[in-house]
Amino acid sequence: MSNRLIHETSPYLRQHADNPVDWYPWGEEALEAARTQDKPILLSIGYAACHWCHVMAHESFENPDTAAFMNEHYINIKVDREERPDLDSIYMIAVQMLSGQGGWPMTMFLTPEGKPFFGGTYFPPEDRQLGPGQMMPGFWRILQAVSTAFQTRRDDVEQSADQLRGQLDVHFQTDIPVSTLDVEDLAVAEQALYQEFDAAHGGFGGAPKFPPSMTLEFLLRRIYRTGSWRAREMLTTTLKRMGRGGIFDQIGGGFHRYTVDDIWLVPHFEKMLYDNALLSRLYALAWQVTGDDLYQRVANRTFDYILREMTSPEGGFYSSQDADSEGVEGKFYVWTPDEFGAVLTPDERTVAERFFNVVARGNFEGANILTAPSEPAQIALEFGLSVSDLRDQIGAIRQKLYAARSERVWPSRDEKILTGWNALMLRALADGGVALGRPDLIDAATRNAHFIQDNLADGARLLRSYKDGRAQIDGYLEDYANLIDPLISLYEATFDAGWIDWAVRLADQMLAEFWDTERGGFFETAASSEALITRPKEVFDSATPSGNSVTGEALMRLALLTARLDFQSRARIILETYGKLAAKRPTGFGRMLTAYDFAMGDVHEIAIAGDPSAGETQALLGVVRGHYLPWKVVALARPDATDGSIIPLLTDRTLVNGEPAAYVCQHYTCQLPVTTPEALTEQLGLSDD
Repeated sequence: MSNRLIHETSPYLRQHADNPVDWYPWGEEALEAARTQDKPILLSIGYAACHWCHVMAHESFENPDTAAFMNEHYINIKVDREERPDLDSIYMIAVQMLSGQGGWPMTMFLTPEGKPFFGGTYFPPEDRQLGPGQMMPGFWRILQAVSTAFQTRRDDVEQSADQLRGQLDVHFQTDIPVSTLDVEDLAVAEQALYQEFDAAHGGFGGAPKFPPSMTLEFLLRRIYRTGSWRAREMLTTTLKRMGRGGIFDQIGGGFHRYTVDDIWLVPHFEKMLYDNALLSRLYALAWQVTGDDLYQRVANRTFDYILREMTSPEGGFYSSQDADSEGVEGKFYVWTPDEFGAVLTPDERTVAERFFNVVARGNFEGANILTAPSEPAQIALEFGLSVSDLRDQIGAIRQKLYAARSERVWPSRDEKILTGWNALMLRALADGGVALGRPDLIDAATRNAHFIQDNLADGARLLRSYKDGRAQIDGYLEDYANLIDPLISLYEATFDAGWIDWAVRLADQMLAEFWDTERGGFFETAASSEALITRPKEVFDSATPSGNSVTGEALMRLALLTARLDFQSRARIILETYGKLAAKRPTGFGRMLTAYDFAMGDVHEIAIAGDPSAGETQALLGVVRGHYLPWKVVALARPDATDGSIIPLLTDRTLVNGEPAAYVCQHYTCQLPVTTPEALTEQLGLSDD
């Protein structure tokens, strides 16, 4: 018999619908049951692509004896962290306070009022020896001990819960002194990153290694600002190692979540939409700066993967692909030499094994995670080929291997569509389409924006999650912030002023519902949303950027287009509050640092007047779009349009002597309009490029 989760749309929750555990989704029914029956709550938080979530489910939640004990002594609640980042944020901080570490699955024990008093992450079914003097307690023993403590030492449990609740309030509501913005903070952050940089393999720190996409974009800004050799070394080493490593799917494109080692070889094989959004955009922009063809190929193949495997028929983007298939992690992605031989001709196999570093003994449990560690020029020389011919051969080989791999059992896909994550992909497609000259990416971005507008929005009010025709859960700060940001990029790619109009309405809604009037910055949850044990406020950039970091730049960009000084002032409050902290701890504030950099930049406000289909207008746009210009906003005034009512930057921007013209302003001071690409290039300071 199925439990209550059978009625949910989340694939993660539905994975547990046939457990013998009497699971509830989070909601008033579960909380009321805990209060009425005076039972502790067992809260289990995970997500569909989480390998150890599957392991714990199989070991414990599918066990009838374990489930029977849980059902008798607890109210059991299962939460998809991707649908409920507010709950995940609160209880993840709690588990870190309790145990010194966090992760998923998250297993928390709460009072009937929702206050945490004990918890951890993955627990094996029975006690497990980890090493000399190290024991991981078993889930069965923990269930019994917590139940006994709740029944026999209730006062101690309540006291612990109240203390932890107080610590959570302090964590989310601490007053941080406001400081003056100083461009030298950016140099401090760069120096701190260099001290943590792994010069041999790229990235920061040791294993496990996560792709530091936001930190790398900050370094891209440092190259633009100062030409820093250190920033260039950190950026290029990391991008090359990741792009050639096992973290990148060398056959199908797209990035896995992270690697368990420090050399980017062995990944946890799940693929997340947000990683691929952040990384595809980063590689496209890095190609603009460096001209390295590897970055262009990685960006294009990642975008192609998203459009091919992660896009719904309606234009939304799915959340993730699992690490496991047929119950084995990574089985879908790895190859033996014999499997190569079954697909390729002998000559193709020889080239492919050299290119993808395939060896008889394998590099992962007897099989090979494909990498591309060698320079193509070196391999081409070995086989007497030109680099172009080698790439053609590898391209044909990839197609054969992809076709053969497609015959395997595919990893499951979490097909819920999340507003905030879709917005990250929307921005990547809009910016990447411009940088790479791919109109199909801009078309996909436009289609996605319409999908969100039609299915996940009611005017300026957003919902979080969509699946099977149902949209649900009030939007969080990251949904609003992440969507405002790409709507500006989409406008700059299409010059449809309707996107700016919507962005302004979303920003007004965000300010009304999420702004902290006492301490500045934005809460994660809306004022009108469900009241939880504390109101979380996130400023750290982790796997995804924090809403506060995103608004720091998005509101400044929007202010320049719309002349809304209140947007600019709120953005500066965020940076003045958290900027110094970001400079001291840069690996946790990559997106905040790019916002800081924008605030410290001499931003070009570029208005172009002309018919966008005219060659002269396209030539002016080509100057702006053909260079990496992180300190700019750009708008276009069509001769027959009245977009100035939405975008004041376009007011009085007209043709000059009947010719398309560009108007360049900085700090509200404008230069004379120009009508040639050469003159615009000079005004933007690009003459030496």
